[in-house]
Amino acid sequence: MERTPDGTPVGVDDPYAVAGVCDHLTGDGRCRFALTRAGDDPEFAADRRADGYDCHVGADGEWSACPHYRSTTDAKTCARCGLDDVRLAHDDSRPLVEEHHLSYGGTEAAGHEITVGLCRWCHAKVHKSIARIDDDASPAPEAIAERERRRGAELSESAFETASERYDPEE
Repeated sequence: MERTPDGTPVGVDDPYAVAGVCDHLTGDGRCRFALTRAGDDPEFAADRRADGYDCHVGADGEWSACPHYRSTTDAKTCARCGLDDVRLAHDDSRPLVEEHHLSYGGTEAAGHEITVGLCRWCHAKVHKSIARIDDDASPAPEAIAERERRRGAELSESAFETASERYDPEE
């Protein structure tokens, strides 16, 4: 299993097997990195420009062959147990779903960032045991309880109350 620099497991054998489409790939198959960040790698950008900025590996390509490949998550749903994140405005509590790195660089993929979203309970299981991100898992009871607590707070905030009901005029 792939491991972090500290030696803890990341939950997959091959990060590219679960990696998504490159974040730099546009809807029409061009490389956004070459279009917007040419100064970061002029030789790469010149090669892409010569090919009309087409992605040189394609939408179903061998991502490890691209020096600027990255696949990051929006971290809204846990890839292991399916728990959805609930974020409350003006609340700086810890997110339910966190970004989990599957790749920390290596021989072939040095610098490739590959992440998935994991709830903090699954995140701990993956790093502290032999749990895998593709396990058939259900959300932890604590995770469900915290999600429902946040949903309750969200619903109470969306309920209509007049100003006189919400605030005591004598305060």
